Amino acid sequence: MDTTYTILIVEDDAKLSGLLRSYITKYGFEAKETDNFDDVLASFRSSGAHLVLLDVNLPKYDGYYWCRLIRTHSLCPILFISARESQMDQVMALDNGADDYITKPFHYEVVMAKIRSHLRRVYGSYSAGQRERKIEAQGLVLYPERFVVMHGESAAELTQKEAVLLEALMNKAGRVVSRDRLLDLMWEEHHFIDDNTLNVYITRVRKKLKELGADQAVETVRGAGYRLGSAIGGAG
Repeated sequence: MDTTYTILIVEDDAKLSGLLRSYITKYGFEAKETDNFDDVLASFRSSGAHLVLLDVNLPKYDGYYWCRLIRTHSLCPILFISARESQMDQVMALDNGADDYITKPFHYEVVMAKIRSHLRRVYGSYSAGQRERKIEAQGLVLYPERFVVMHGESAAELTQKEAVLLEALMNKAGRVVSRDRLLDLMWEEHHFIDDNTLNVYITRVRKKLKELGADQAVETVRGAGYRLGSAIGGAG
């Protein structure tokens, strides 16, 4: 990778942030630290960062919140670094748009290997070199990598599972997608998923679409599954 990439470090432990910066610059990258934890998004936008190292526990809003906001503006890799080791924390990070999760204490060599790997995937030798995916159907525009759906000029943020669900319905707009198909797409081991879980995600997606003015967009077809219908309100 010949390009000089910029890494933004969002870590409120000044000592750890400084050590990370020192290590990152030693490997030829540009590292920037933020001390503006009231507006991490502003720091990200001004930094020109190609990748973000993001802690979960931050002074004002947590890392999940800032990850979601960054995702509405960029597809750059976001790697969480956190002392929180639970499986649920890692699931939440990925659901909110993160690409990886590194638990503290960590080896700096592992952090650097992950940074290089994600930079190659997005910008370098592993990159597909394609434009951002965009799916359009029934007046909706979905950006699946960013977890954002738009209706007219209005936008709503989605979780990773909500984006997968909506993408499946939009790809088959006007046709029924079975519950089993949706479960297969959203969970590899869906036989262990409570049957009500899918209902919860359907309800969440409907609520977000309704807030965009897309009323009754997701229809229930009894005994069959769900369908993205055509009865969508005017773009608002």
